[in-house]
Amino acid sequence: MTPRIIDRLHRDALAERSALVASLRARPAAIAPKYFYDPLGAALYGAICELPEYYPTRTEHAIFEANRVAIAEAIGTGTQFIDLGAGDGVKAEGWFPFIVPVRYVALDIAAATMAQTLDRLSSRFPDVDVAGLVTDFTRGLDLSIDLGPEPLTFFYPGSSIGNFDPEASVEFLREVRTACGSRPGSGLLIGIDTKKDKERLDAAYDDALGVTALFNRNVLSHVNRIVGSDFDITAFAHRGFYNQAKGRIEMHLEARSPQAVLLDGETRVFDKGERIHTENSYKYAPDEFDTLLACAGFSTVRRWQDARGDFAVFWAA
Repeated sequence: MTPRIIDRLHRDALAERSALVASLRARPAAIAPKYFYDPLGAALYGAICELPEYYPTRTEHAIFEANRVAIAEAIGTGTQFIDLGAGDGVKAEGWFPFIVPVRYVALDIAAATMAQTLDRLSSRFPDVDVAGLVTDFTRGLDLSIDLGPEPLTFFYPGSSIGNFDPEASVEFLREVRTACGSRPGSGLLIGIDTKKDKERLDAAYDDALGVTALFNRNVLSHVNRIVGSDFDITAFAHRGFYNQAKGRIEMHLEARSPQAVLLDGETRVFDKGERIHTENSYKYAPDEFDTLLACAGFSTVRRWQDARGDFAVFWAA
């Protein structure tokens, strides 16, 4: 049976485009991180995860591998598995044999990738009801799909929660907690990147091969297709660094020389050295994230970490 996919993006396409143009005309200019993930951007992100400097993906995976049984016991079996930012679904797939979900629901902004992911998972796990929602859940948690009465297991790996600022993180976590509240036994399995020395964090987001730089600049190609702009991606330099005062990685694109860019029929001039802010990635000490979960209304929290303390995985119920 073909997996169900419900597209909730089309209704907001015009508003999304207008918001993107407005953010590019603003001073300082910005592009939301969700625009990184066109097909090329998704492939480049996959390459970033294999880089020696980029420890989060492999460290989280190692925590999962070392603690799958204990984490699965905390979650329980037979839940509805809600994969936030599902991508290729590989991270979620590793949990299927352990928690035996009755239903898998992928939430992601990329419709083409989702279709491939759901086809693969439905073939491998025919007893699991597989479905998808094409949605931008960062603008509000959309669960407008048929769900059963079973508990919900929200899965948010990869430290993506760091793209929200702390206040917005609490609001989003509160939405998840509210959804969990209607079904006893529900909870959230989430990964976060921890605070550490600036040198290691800088290297993770500005690698020696320049893959992250390609990933960052590629967002301008995606923007060109969406709004019909004429950014010259070679005219912008990647800047990725850890802002210790704010506890976050910042990524920017910096104009190498003055750039006149056409945006909806109007020219926006970027001066030499002017930056477009493309991403924040907040880092948390584990106790800081415990506090965020408590502020969102979660009362039971368990935590697993690697020996070095580079990453942390939480089960919050």
